[in-house]
Amino acid sequence: MTAAFKPKHQRLVLVVLALAAILAAGALAAWALKNQASYFYIPSEIVANPPAADRAVRLGGMVRAGTLKTSPDGVTMHFVVDDGHGQVPVTFAGIAPDLFKEGSGVVAEGHMIDGTFVADNLLAKHDENYVPRELQDMSKQQARQTVAETK
Repeated sequence: MTAAFKPKHQRLVLVVLALAAILAAGALAAWALKNQASYFYIPSEIVANPPAADRAVRLGGMVRAGTLKTSPDGVTMHFVVDDGHGQVPVTFAGIAPDLFKEGSGVVAEGHMIDGTFVADNLLAKHDENYVPRELQDMSKQQARQTVAETK
């Protein structure tokens, strides 16, 4: 009797099996992460096509001036995120970042409930001219010296 496959064919079969295993592992990983991914929306996208209430998403835009209100409990905030084409009301209970204010950029992580975005976490954004509060009143040379001393 002769061997079922020649060595050349055996190598080809092994390469095909390895490639199939890698593709299957990639597909399995993508399927597993599909439910864990947090999608990013801007207000006009949420207004046009709101995500499901149980879906974790990120909402990014500008905090509309004049809309930031703090509830009597001192912890819950209500504000509107705007992108120039759509507006989404947001509720957040927690401690806001120092850079969070009206007119600033924000990324809120949470989910939609009855037309209101309920944020679990807020990330404040700043522009390229940001200077930490501690260094604001210093000259550039004093700021560099202070930073160098803390290293």
